[in-house]
Amino acid sequence: MEAHESEPIVGRDAELARLFRAVDSATADPVLLLLGDVGMGKSALLDRVVRRAEAGGARVLRAEGSESESSLAFSALHQLLRPVSAEVDELPERQRAALYGAFGAGPATADGDLMLIGVAVLSVLSALGERGHVLVVLDDAQWIDRASVDVLSFAARRLAGEPVTMLVAARVGDHLPGFDRHVPTLALRPLDDAGAGRLLDLQSHSPTGRTRTQILDQAEGNPLALTELARAAAAPGPTAKSSSAGPLPLTAHLERIFAARLDDLPASTTRALLLLAAMDTVDSAIAVPAAVPNAEDEAWPPAERAGLIRRTARDLRFSHPLVRSAVYHAAPFAARREAHLALAELLRDEPDRRAWHLAAAATRPDADVSAELERTADRARRRGGHAAAAQALQRAADLAPRPEDTARLFVEAAAEAALTGDLAWVEELATAVRARTDDASLLAEVAAQVGRLAVLTVRHSVVFPQLVDAAEELASAQPSTALDVLAGAAVVRYYSGQDAQQYRIEAALRGLHENASHAWLRTWVRAVSDPFDDRAELLALFPRVAAEARRRPDRLTAYAVMAWLLDETPQAVRAFDEAFDRWGLRGVLPEGLGGAAAWSYVEQGRWGRAREACARSSAVGSTAGLDHAVACAAAVDATVLAYQGDPTAARARADEALALIDPLESRSVSVFARRALGAAALAEGAHETAYDQLRAVFTAEGVPVHYHASYPALADLAAAAVRADRHAEADAIVERAARTLADNASPRLRALISRARGLLADPEDAEPHFRAALADPVLEHWPFERAQTLLDLAEWLRRRRRIAEARAPLTEALETFRRLGARPWIERARAESRAAGLDVTDAAPDALAELSPQQQQIIRLAARGLTNREIGEKLFLSPRTVSSHLYRSFPKLGITARAQLRDLIEGPWRQPTTGTDGTPGHRCSHLTHTAWPTTEPDWPRGERDSNPLAFTRPRLPRARTGTAHRVEGTDIHGG
Repeated sequence: MEAHESEPIVGRDAELARLFRAVDSATADPVLLLLGDVGMGKSALLDRVVRRAEAGGARVLRAEGSESESSLAFSALHQLLRPVSAEVDELPERQRAALYGAFGAGPATADGDLMLIGVAVLSVLSALGERGHVLVVLDDAQWIDRASVDVLSFAARRLAGEPVTMLVAARVGDHLPGFDRHVPTLALRPLDDAGAGRLLDLQSHSPTGRTRTQILDQAEGNPLALTELARAAAAPGPTAKSSSAGPLPLTAHLERIFAARLDDLPASTTRALLLLAAMDTVDSAIAVPAAVPNAEDEAWPPAERAGLIRRTARDLRFSHPLVRSAVYHAAPFAARREAHLALAELLRDEPDRRAWHLAAAATRPDADVSAELERTADRARRRGGHAAAAQALQRAADLAPRPEDTARLFVEAAAEAALTGDLAWVEELATAVRARTDDASLLAEVAAQVGRLAVLTVRHSVVFPQLVDAAEELASAQPSTALDVLAGAAVVRYYSGQDAQQYRIEAALRGLHENASHAWLRTWVRAVSDPFDDRAELLALFPRVAAEARRRPDRLTAYAVMAWLLDETPQAVRAFDEAFDRWGLRGVLPEGLGGAAAWSYVEQGRWGRAREACARSSAVGSTAGLDHAVACAAAVDATVLAYQGDPTAARARADEALALIDPLESRSVSVFARRALGAAALAEGAHETAYDQLRAVFTAEGVPVHYHASYPALADLAAAAVRADRHAEADAIVERAARTLADNASPRLRALISRARGLLADPEDAEPHFRAALADPVLEHWPFERAQTLLDLAEWLRRRRRIAEARAPLTEALETFRRLGARPWIERARAESRAAGLDVTDAAPDALAELSPQQQQIIRLAARGLTNREIGEKLFLSPRTVSSHLYRSFPKLGITARAQLRDLIEGPWRQPTTGTDGTPGHRCSHLTHTAWPTTEPDWPRGERDSNPLAFTRPRLPRARTGTAHRVEGTDIHGG
């Protein structure tokens, strides 16, 4: 019930103070989740906070979830932003188009890019924050449509540093994706006996005696129950009797109280209430004038006196969501049907809302209504509202007269539900398909949908046998789908790293007949599940795989993943560049092995690009509620932070990754996180700690914990072992790995093994190993690893008093570390260079090195000419946050204008070429890691097919130009 300023809120002083602090304090958390059972007073508390904020000059944006609108994509977001349409109009074109497309007010952006919509919302809130504090209030959030929840949770995670507070109220026990982890929570508990008594004393007819005791017992401290039971007890007739009804759940008991009040109302009032209950909030604005009496009509006072509605300056509202539910469900079905048909007739210009009203009125299967819902689903899909599309298709299936249409629609609903990350829902729809058809193709397709989502969860030991069982069942009737499902099982095998799973994959592959059209997926399964089993044969298949990727750009990222797995990093990077830049692939789900892109960029020394990929993957994974994808991104990000010399941040990110997974279920992520922790310890010179972390990526017997992720740790393990006096143990691990890999070791792994041998060898025997690690020119595609080896060789040479020979590798190593921004290794190389008699006095590079990794990333993008808004789009930050980082960075760099950034980044000491992300590339002129065509390839638009990663469809490339804009002399803001 609404609490007016003159009405005290009893027993909630502490909670109200906590809410006031959240809004008033500049240091408070930007998001607070208010949880409570129905009737606990969440809305009353929010009303009080809103009035206080408005009185203090804050801008308040508010949206209320509605059960009837939960199936309409972006309805809550539209409700929230409708009052600030002028600010939406001022957004950059892409962001503005994305928002209007989501609202159905313009053409939908390709694939309904939720990330772009989220950045647009963040930009609007940031722009409003420039004028004063902003309060965003989301009430009854358990009923907010999923598309709005995804976008708002995306923005909420990026509000730090913004003058924006978001208060989110929801019922206890309801899952709210994106707001249910790491969000501060305020839980409303039942009132204590004293508080409950004070609330009863404030009622107009305060109960006494046995009635009072009975109310206190029944209400159990629930404020709504206390007030409504007291009101019911004071009323004559059937309403009073309902207050002492038998033992019902509190919610049902309250609904009965509200429903009982309908009995004494005039028929015109009852009809008006039912129409209001059947509407949603936007219906009200459209249909109330035609269908419902206006606010001054004589139908409303009886309902207001009964406590069922309240009139505001703008509209009529039910006094509580339970009242709406009671009114609706107390009416006979015939009356509800008549109300929905009347509303459908009035909403002919609102086809989605009309379709749902027709569906609510349907008494039997109806092909026309089913078709209307299909069209609604298509519109929701194109706007990125996949949950709304799945709901519409599911209801369309229920209303389809023909069984074959029912099964088909359930399959399509499963495909859309898969894109929400809700595996339980997809499995529910798959069960519905199996119950309604024996069509092999439909059964195969729904099995594939379950598999495509299942591989992205943390349930590896549960999911893997389900996928392989399905592949084996489909092998004879649907071999293509069987191989598709097996491709997903291979991804699970990679994540889990369990060797027993490889044996099942091999057996399942043998059970599938060879077919030329299956070559792509067979190669995928083999490369993902065991890249070092006959590597030469897999590489021999690569020209055909690459040609397929050129013909089918929807397979481009899969090709890039395979290249990365086989240590063909240059090919992987070129393909990932093509996918991300030219085709703009941004999906609503993380891609299978999505961390491969970030790892490829890390290995090739493009650390800024790697962190961009991590930001994208983490944002998508968080929105979809897929912890495994978030953990993968965190592990890669931790590694880059360690290399850049921020061990504290690196440990935090690695710990985040480990907290999200079970190390026995997700060996790949566990190993990557341990490698990051080892790198952080090496950066600090904590060699014992580094050795312990890196030793953990091999078993007690020295076997790799993960068949692919463990091997690149060999050289760092050796480096830590030398300084931790663990030579013998590390040497045994390195030699065992060398024997296991044998001829299947890639040039990169052979170089790492050689470096490890050089570090662990007796001093007189080390040089040949270091030289072998540097011999192959292709190894320059792994610049950080090569520079580490150069530094090791130089140190060895200087200690042998071969100082003149040490200077060339020292110079090259130091130059590479500087280009990469590897601060701990810069310092180590500088110290070694001084000892070798080299002049290393150069202040300019150190200025950039003083920035945090994120500030360096922003500076490099700004140096390329990107505006703050464009940088924000790439890094999922608000323009205000970008501007703040630039403001803090400029004094450290000794510059005052944005135009000076390019000279700083590409000055004389940085003459070697830069990568496409603004991070430096390699000095050696013979290297070409941008060899994909610079002109637009004549590729068709991609389509979803049997590609195990094909959750997204490529879009036609778009042109973009970025220019810096001077603002207020300092040139910080840049657009």
